[in-house]
Amino acid sequence: MTDTEALKKFLTSSHYIPDDILDEYVSQWSEYSLPKKTVMTAPGQKEEYLYYILEGVQKSYYLHNDKFYVIAFTYAPGFSGIIDSVLTGSPSKYYLETISESRFLRIPVSTHEKLVEKHRSLETMYRKYNERVLVGLLDRYFELMAYDIESRFKSFVKRSPHLLAMVSQKDLASYLRIDATNFSKLINSVRI
Repeated sequence: MTDTEALKKFLTSSHYIPDDILDEYVSQWSEYSLPKKTVMTAPGQKEEYLYYILEGVQKSYYLHNDKFYVIAFTYAPGFSGIIDSVLTGSPSKYYLETISESRFLRIPVSTHEKLVEKHRSLETMYRKYNERVLVGLLDRYFELMAYDIESRFKSFVKRSPHLLAMVSQKDLASYLRIDATNFSKLINSVRI
């Protein structure tokens, strides 16, 4: 499957998009690659692109009092970018960085917005995608507020076991709001 076919399959997985509209939209995406540990977007910068991930893993995080807090991980197949900056046009409050060498298709946000305004099927597809993201964020928020560290860890492993092999324990511990030492103990003691 070509990169363009993969993008088309992903875009149409949650909502039908007529072929002519899909072709017009996908023709605006271009290839882009970055080495690992590259900051894609920093606080104060507006997100200029929406990315479709072909390979690699990225993390979004913020710094507070010289400590970093991982917000999310993105990986194929899926979108990446500072989504609140994409949606509102406001500067980012946090970082987006590659964890591993990453390969993307990307579209300028301005081009994306014009085509989404022009075609109802694209707007519906993105609305459905954003609804899924919102539900995921609410579930994550609930887990962070209500679960103890072992329950958070077990829930994460059940939902995303593949990330244990793709992301450092330090980043996973930050994402789960678990001290790195406790995270290491959980890895060794909780049956996965």
